[in-house]
Amino acid sequence: MERGGRRRSEAEEAEKGRMKRTIIKDWKTRLSYFLQNSSNATKMKSKKVGKHRTYFRPSPEEAQLWAEAFDELLANKYGLAAFRAFLKSEFCEENIEFWLACEDFKKTKSPQKLTSKAKKIYNDFIEKEAPKEINIDFQTKNMIAQNIQEATHNCFSAAQKRVYSLMENNSYPRFLESEFYQELCKKTPITKVAQGT
Repeated sequence: MERGGRRRSEAEEAEKGRMKRTIIKDWKTRLSYFLQNSSNATKMKSKKVGKHRTYFRPSPEEAQLWAEAFDELLANKYGLAAFRAFLKSEFCEENIEFWLACEDFKKTKSPQKLTSKAKKIYNDFIEKEAPKEINIDFQTKNMIAQNIQEATHNCFSAAQKRVYSLMENNSYPRFLESEFYQELCKKTPITKVAQGT
């Protein structure tokens, strides 16, 4: 009986190991996808001068900076893409998408574009049954509905602050505990010393 229990335990451990590797591989695939397809992603480093540019995994030191402050994570393109992939895995990516839409909205200069962008944000994230409806209270939704009639750069400020706070206090700590983030922070042992030319 004990022997059968040990085999089952070893099999369970092996299965957990396979699942962990699958999850990390899935994270890397998602992150690669986001970095290649994100219109916000800037090219971080280039092997050659010219049009061909490549994205590089951040150093463990760079990744560790993301744990110092939520803003550090959001300011880093790779970090933002990683956080976005994490939120997608938790089925709450609408929060970061709304926050990014608000950041873009605040940079809008033209009053006509301001109004059309405000309506789009409202239709996508605020109104009841919106495709990416964010979780905010009824009063804030009503205030936004009134404010977008004559859109200003502050239309979504209260909602954006609530969503930021929600991400900072809930999703961000879970991201920092995630296996993917922990993997980014690991230092890989150096096996060979690079020879200078």
